[in-house]
Amino acid sequence: MSAQHKPEETLRGLIERDGRYQADAYRFVFEGLDYTLKHLGRKGHVSGRELLEGIRLHALDQFGGLAPLVFRQWGVHGTEDFGEIVFNLVGAGLMGKTDHDTKDDFRNVYDFAAVFSIESPKRPR
Repeated sequence: MSAQHKPEETLRGLIERDGRYQADAYRFVFEGLDYTLKHLGRKGHVSGRELLEGIRLHALDQFGGLAPLVFRQWGVHGTEDFGEIVFNLVGAGLMGKTDHDTKDDFRNVYDFAAVFSIESPKRPR
């Protein structure tokens, strides 16, 4: 069984090995990647910071100011958790990276309380 043929089974195995994050958190990272690629108008690789910005915008579209609550339910408390999820997916063969990509790319990029605040602008103007 390869990750390419059975992604949901691979994801279940990943969650069994590392139970910090709910399956929805992993799925949301894939949705965030798709959103980011469409938002940037390109295909292929995005940086950690680009992905986090796409995740932020997609979360605002999906959950609004409730995004931090949803993320907490999934086990995600900060941007570094998204880095852990991405690198878990890379390790499982479900996502790729370049030699320059590191978990540090996801460290303290933004504060959930600040960027998902009701008063916070949805998109940069």
